[in-house]
Amino acid sequence: MKTKRLIGTGVKLLLALLVAAWSGFPILLVLISSFKRTADIFEFPPRFVFMPTLDNYVTLYREWPEFFGKLFNSLVITIGATLLTLVVTTMAGYVYSRYRNRLLTTSAFFMIVIRMLPPIIITIPLFPALNYLGLIDTHILLIVLYSTFYVSLSTWIMKACIDQIPRSMEEAAFVDGASLTQTLTLVTLPLALQGVLAAAVFVLAYSWNEFLFAFIFTSSNAKTAPLIISEMLGSVTGVNWGPLFAAATLQIVPILVFVIAMQKYLVAGLTAGATKE
Repeated sequence: MKTKRLIGTGVKLLLALLVAAWSGFPILLVLISSFKRTADIFEFPPRFVFMPTLDNYVTLYREWPEFFGKLFNSLVITIGATLLTLVVTTMAGYVYSRYRNRLLTTSAFFMIVIRMLPPIIITIPLFPALNYLGLIDTHILLIVLYSTFYVSLSTWIMKACIDQIPRSMEEAAFVDGASLTQTLTLVTLPLALQGVLAAAVFVLAYSWNEFLFAFIFTSSNAKTAPLIISEMLGSVTGVNWGPLFAAATLQIVPILVFVIAMQKYLVAGLTAGATKE
């Protein structure tokens, strides 16, 4: 029995390593290539031991200086969308967790249905309306769009976490004279922190890498880093792969580090409500 358990554990570990290698190798290849000379990037077999150089990053700064400004745009929009989503979904998750009626059930079903629609479907009717309102190519537009797209998932994550918080703790706070706002901020929210962080990871990753809405609804002021990378790929003078890999590395590494750092909170938030004690 013990031998079977060890074999099962070994197989699971091997499968996990294969999945990690399959997912991580392309990222590792991009990262390593950003420090190679352009002539050495596509040599086969690839070399993993070489003298690193920062020439690609220097070339990126010299030939594509707008990338760094658009990277800052991505940062502003990502933080704004994440904060807006967390505020809205924390309150929504609390309502769905603590109250029951037909209207809430209908709205919950509506959120799920809307989330299943591809984003491209809503861009056609949205564009003329947003253009009329003068919101095209603004940071606030992308913040609202990104937040709207992830409200449903984040709301259900928050609901699952708040479901696990005993109502008696909130009732005790009410008895002591705390208002609803005080109870939410001092009792409920600290206990639901894992759900907040899990929702934040999803919104951050989506907002940081989103391309479609940024491509359709921006032209210059609110352009994000992924758009500049796409322009580098479509350059009429040919693709300069060294600076391209440098830009991709600067785009990937921050969100990758954040997701790895928040991994345990992400797992805890997503598994909230999966078991009942």
